Order: sequence, then structure tokens, then C-alpha cells
Amino acid sequence: MDIRLIALDLDGTLLNQEKELSIRNQEALERCIQRGIYVVPATGRPALGLPAVIRNMSGVRYGILTNGARVEDMVSGKVISEARIDWKLACQILTFISQYPVAYDPYISGRGRMEARFLNHLEEYGLPPAMQKLVLSTRDEVEDEIAYVEQRKENVEKINIFTPDLELRAQLWEKLSRYPELIVTSSLEYNLEINAASATKGAALSKLAEFLGISAKQTMAFGDGSNDLSMIQTAGVGVAMANGMDMVKEAADYITLSNEEDGVAAAIHHFLKI
Repeated sequence: MDIRLIALDLDGTLLNQEKELSIRNQEALERCIQRGIYVVPATGRPALGLPAVIRNMSGVRYGILTNGARVEDMVSGKVISEARIDWKLACQILTFISQYPVAYDPYISGRGRMEARFLNHLEEYGLPPAMQKLVLSTRDEVEDEIAYVEQRKENVEKINIFTPDLELRAQLWEKLSRYPELIVTSSLEYNLEINAASATKGAALSKLAEFLGISAKQTMAFGDGSNDLSMIQTAGVGVAMANGMDMVKEAADYITLSNEEDGVAAAIHHFLKI
């Protein structure tokens, strides 16, 4: 197959449950890079949230970040495309969310801003140890998130919500989905991710492919969560993980093994024979 770009979700897809990149997956990506294929992290994380082993991998240059809110040349720092939430609307959403017993944080300039009352009690909001470690390494503590956004007057890349209460999560998902300016997705069973409506991994993949002179048919995408759905639908070959959501599996061209079974490496071998 003439695949020239592979876009990869991280959590639940390329990484295992401990947020680690397996040797088998790493070797598969390195073989793709040696063949001249662009390997692109496509994640809800900002650039600083990428595992060092991926960020420092020779040949990994471009990133689809914060669910497509930012497409970046991570070597030069050039922003290829951007789609953010207006800061006034972000304040409105944060004020609404603050009525509920959930943790939340806005992303501005590639980092999350979170209050101490959340940072110091992440386990209460459903985050397992590996995710707690990631959050603590990618957030800056602020006294008041809403006041911070109001003072900065800078548009927001993404707003995260964390809660172990699945019923509450479903209620918030439904209510927040009423805003036409927003898209609400999820990458983890205990979170919601709020982006500008035009910020999707699928749209970002299209923009990056166009920038690189690659057709949609020459792209492959891997994912497991609802924030990966648009990317799976856009790519020439959409691959869902065995541990993925049903909606992702239904949209995919192929279902591979789970993230705990090196499903990325398995699919790369299946399609590209490398």
C-alpha cells in the first residue's frame, strides 16, 4: 500500500495502560520512518505531554495536538493550523462546569492550568496513578482558572473534565453538546474533552496531509476513543483498536489487537508488511 503518513492516537492506542511505548510498537514506527513514512502523534495532549521516547524519535516532526486544535511542526515550532475556543465562551463554559463535583482545566499555549484543589486530589476524580503523573507534569497551578482566562484574554485550545461518575459524565456530555461552537469528545472513560467545533483530529489530518502534499488515500490513522472518530473516517485506512469504542470500530476499515497487545505494530505489519 502507498501509505505516506500514519497518524496515531496515544492513550488507549499506541501506549499501554501504564502510558508506555512497547518495544514492538517502537520498532514498527522506526521501520515506517526508515521507509520515509511520516509518523504523526495525534493526541489530546499538548506537545509537552508527548512521552520523551516519541517526542525524541528521529523522524517524528509533526504533531496533531489537543485533539486537532493545533497542528505543529514540533522541530521549528511553526503552527500549521489552529482552532481555539473564544476566551469569553471558555469562561462561560468553565463557570457552568464549576457547579458540578468534577475537576477541570483549560489549555492555553500548550499547557493546562489547574487549581490546587484538583491537582492535590486527582485520585478523587477517577485518575489512575499513571494518568495522575501525566497531569502533574503537564499542568501549571493557578489560583483561579476562570480568573486566569479572564485576565489572559487568550483563546483556549481545550477544556478537560475529569469525573469517575459515569452518569454525571453523560449528563455533562449531553448539555455541553448543545453549544454549536463546541465539540465534546472523550479519550478516557473518566474524562470529557471540549474543543472548538472546527478542532477535530480528522480536520487536522486533512490540513497536515495537504501541507505535506499527501492525498487522503495515502494516510492511515489509529484510534480508540470518540475524539479519534473523525480521524478514522478521514484517513485512507482507519484502524480501530480492539479496546476501542463501538462507534470507532464501526467506522474503521480494520480492527487490530488491543493497545495491550501491540495492536499498532500488528496492523502496520498487516498492511505494510514491515
